[in-house]
Amino acid sequence: MKKKLAYLLLVPVLFLVVGCATPIPSGAFYTEVKFPGGVGDGSTPYTKVGKATSNSYFGLVATGDSSITAAVQNGNIQKIKFIDYTSKNILGIYGEYTTYVYGD
Repeated sequence: MKKKLAYLLLVPVLFLVVGCATPIPSGAFYTEVKFPGGVGDGSTPYTKVGKATSNSYFGLVATGDSSITAAVQNGNIQKIKFIDYTSKNILGIYGEYTTYVYGD
């Protein structure tokens, strides 16, 4: 019986520690990463930066517009050079997701 209980407790812990394979690296307790957006390599000169952010709270509510379109409009960009993203999450309580668009 004790062995079965130990296995039952071990499975949820493994899910927290191992996680799933995702295109965005994420930690079970804390995440703060910057990753490329698949457009450009970051070496092209630019004159403007547009930023768009959305947030999540307790993993229950998410608000905001972190789309490329919003970032382009916020930066008054006419020609996109490259795109980056950042992701920050603390214990699933607070999350911040930002798109950066660089261009002219």
